[in-house]
Amino acid sequence: MILKTFIRLRHDDEGVTLVEYGIAIALAVTLGVGALTTLGGEIGTAMGAAGTQMPN
Repeated sequence: MILKTFIRLRHDDEGVTLVEYGIAIALAVTLGVGALTTLGGEIGTAMGAAGTQMPN
């Protein structure tokens, strides 16, 4: 019984697809957070500089 279950799981490709989607989503989120963190600091600096240049 255990051997049959192991053989069935070994030939099941749906679990592998789910893991691949999970890895892809985790990678996309990590890259997105990194990009937003980097750009957020630069945009904040640029907006601060623009604000100081504006007349009151």
